[in-house]
Amino acid sequence: MALLPPEFIKLRQSPEAITICRTRADGSGMTRLHEISPETAVEEYLSSRHDVAQSTLDNHRYRLEYFVEWAEQESIEFLTELDGFDLQRYKNWRTNGESAPDCNLVTIEQHLHTLRVFLRWAEQADLVSESTADKVVIPNVSSQDKARDIAISRERAKDVINYLCRYEWASTAHIIFHTLYHCGMRRSGLRALDVSDWHPNERYLDLQHRPEQGTRLKLGERGERQVTVKDERLVDALNDWTKNQRPSVTDNHGREPLIASNHGRMHYQSVTKICYKVTRPCWIKTECPHDRDPEECEATTYGGYSKCPSSISSHPVRRSSITHHLSKDVPAEICSQRMSLSTETLDLHYDARDKEQRRQNREQYLERL
Repeated sequence: MALLPPEFIKLRQSPEAITICRTRADGSGMTRLHEISPETAVEEYLSSRHDVAQSTLDNHRYRLEYFVEWAEQESIEFLTELDGFDLQRYKNWRTNGESAPDCNLVTIEQHLHTLRVFLRWAEQADLVSESTADKVVIPNVSSQDKARDIAISRERAKDVINYLCRYEWASTAHIIFHTLYHCGMRRSGLRALDVSDWHPNERYLDLQHRPEQGTRLKLGERGERQVTVKDERLVDALNDWTKNQRPSVTDNHGREPLIASNHGRMHYQSVTKICYKVTRPCWIKTECPHDRDPEECEATTYGGYSKCPSSISSHPVRRSSITHHLSKDVPAEICSQRMSLSTETLDLHYDARDKEQRRQNREQYLERL
C-alpha cells in the first residue's frame, strides 16, 4: 500500500488495540475507514447501545462473542478485512456445529441478525465498507421452528415450589422462582421491582419503566402494569421476605430493590443461574432421569447448573407459566396483558399446549352453546 500523507493518518493507542485511519477509494468516492480489531469494535458497539434494555445488551454481547472468537481463529486483525466470503465462512462455522454442537437453526438466525445489526453500526462508524451488512445471509426459519419447545411441566414446577416452601421458605431462590412462575414475568421485570412495588394489602406487584434509574422494561412504558398475586403462599413469602429475609441494601440510585443480594440489585445472570439451580431434578431430591452419578456430575457444582439436561433458565419458566395460564382457560387477551406481550407472540412462542390440550380447552366453551 502506498504511503499516505501525514494528514490522512491518525493513530490512537489503547490497551486493546491500535486504531489506524486511512483513506482509500471505493465506488462512492473517498471514504476514511478506521482499522480496528473485531473485539474492540464489538466493545465500542455495545458501549453505543444506550437505547436498549440491559437484557438485550447482554444477548448481543453473548452472540457477538462467537463472532470475535471466529475472527481470532481466522487471524482477522482488522474489521476492514471482512468480505462476503468471510461472512459466509462464519455462517458455515456456526451452522456446522464447529462452535457449538447444539446450535440450532433458530439460534443461527438470531446470531446472524445481531451480526447484521452490528455491521450496520460499523458501516456508519466507517469501520467496514458500505453494504457489508447486506452480505450477511440469514437463513429462513419457519414459524414452527421458531416456536420454542423448552419448558417445565406444571407438575415439576409445583414440585420445585413445594420444595422451596418447605426447605427454603422466603429465600432468594424461593422468591425468584415462585414469582417468575406465578406471574409469568420476564427476568428484567422481576429485577426492576422495588420493595415499594409490592402492595401486600391489595396483593399486586407494580411494574414500572425507570430507564433513567437503571431498570428498563422490555416494552418501555407499554410494559408497565400491575400484576395480581393470587397464590397465598407467595403472598406470605413476599411479606416475610420484605420484612425479615431481604438484605437491607440499596442500589446505585438509592432505591431498595425487591430482588436483592448483599451487594444491591441482583444481576440478570444471577436470576438465570438460580433458575438453572432449582430446576435440576437432583436438587429437589428426585431420581436423576439421565442416569448420572451425582458424585461425578458436573451439573451439581456451582457454575455447572446449566449443564443438567433437565435444568432451564428464566425464559422457559415464563413460557411454562403462560402455558399453564392458558390451560386453565385464562383468555389469551388477559394473559397478554398480565405477561406484557401480544397475543400473536403469545401464540407463536409461548403456548406450549399440544393440539389435544387446545381442543379440550375449547370444548369447555362449546358446552355452553
